Amino acid sequence: MPSPKIAIVGGGPAGLTLGVLLHRQNIPFTIFELRNKPSAADLARPSGMLDLHPGSGLDAIEACGLADEFGPLTGECSEQFLIANRAGEVLMAADGAGKRPEISRNNLSKLLAAHVPQESIRWGHRLHQAKKTTSGVDLDFGDKGRHNFDLVVGADGAWSKVRALLTDTRPHFTGMHCLTVTITHLTERFPHLAKLVGSGSYCVLGRKHAVVSQRGPLDSARIYLWMTVADEAFATTRGLAGKPASAAKDVLLRDDELLGTFGPTVKDLVATACDEDVATEKTDGSLDIRPFYTLPHGSSWAPQPGVTLVGDAAHLMLPNGEGVNQAMLDALMLSKAVAGAYPVSEASGADNFLDALNPLLQMFEKEMLARAVKEGKETDDRIGLMFGTEDAAYDFVAAMRGMVAKQGEKEEGK
Repeated sequence: MPSPKIAIVGGGPAGLTLGVLLHRQNIPFTIFELRNKPSAADLARPSGMLDLHPGSGLDAIEACGLADEFGPLTGECSEQFLIANRAGEVLMAADGAGKRPEISRNNLSKLLAAHVPQESIRWGHRLHQAKKTTSGVDLDFGDKGRHNFDLVVGADGAWSKVRALLTDTRPHFTGMHCLTVTITHLTERFPHLAKLVGSGSYCVLGRKHAVVSQRGPLDSARIYLWMTVADEAFATTRGLAGKPASAAKDVLLRDDELLGTFGPTVKDLVATACDEDVATEKTDGSLDIRPFYTLPHGSSWAPQPGVTLVGDAAHLMLPNGEGVNQAMLDALMLSKAVAGAYPVSEASGADNFLDALNPLLQMFEKEMLARAVKEGKETDDRIGLMFGTEDAAYDFVAAMRGMVAKQGEKEEGK
């Protein structure tokens, strides 16, 4: 009997982590990734930083056997976290002390992909449609062909095509947008800004907006301009769609409803980032501006044999440092379910595999979705603190200090 055929749609952190974990257990699979295979130059560019947490992302790295290789890749952004008011004055400086190391998204992808057999990754495959058939799940990649699988894992992000097999629930607009701009070689070219943003993360809060900086590869600072704007078509309405980042400078800094009331040091950071943006994500050089979407907390689906979801495809939420961690934990837990079913089916074929997998898959989904509800509530609480008032920096600092004090009390009581 042929071995069960497993597809992972999406080659982000969740899909690649699952691939590494299955490969370590000699379970064959195929990853289908939308992007073309990145070059070494592509992977060397700034790509945003991800802090991995004990109990989730770091546990997945350990299970992948990659802890020793992971460590040396985490030096580009420290765990320093500066919180400032909209004048740019630092109200609190915290340090993770090695508990939540930062790694660039590109370095994480490179690390994971290096431990997946290259013949198991199909780059440049855009999924057009996923459809259940009597013989499994049919994946239609247009001119790249159609393929049938016994198990399909949707790791294909916010707008997952695989999700449509399980539920018609779709992401909804949150009333927030993010503009991303990047300055490279910051210390040499703009030492005053390097001093301002520090060696890790710098977060300015006010008027229900945020200016967030993270250090990264090429001595960069990636600046996230997180704007609370109810207009879902904000980029088009304000004439920014398809324009270079420099076009956003006056729109943002001259409007008191946006960043006009922020302090001169913060405005200098934003203006410089807009003028110097290296457009690391947009190949046409246009401004990277995106609305934020989320899935309703508590979203679920009726279990179906041969299909499941992980990461943003399953539980998309606003950025809170947990997205990649929960996605990698999903992959870790799913790999255990698949491995638990695979030995009884390796010689006897796909039907026995699915029969053995179904109860394990249902347990995995139940635990994952319950965890997502908890993380979603915590995300809402944190976002509420960061964006809830005109001068939310003070509320956020008070909450952070309370958390630090509670953690200290807990450690003293051990």
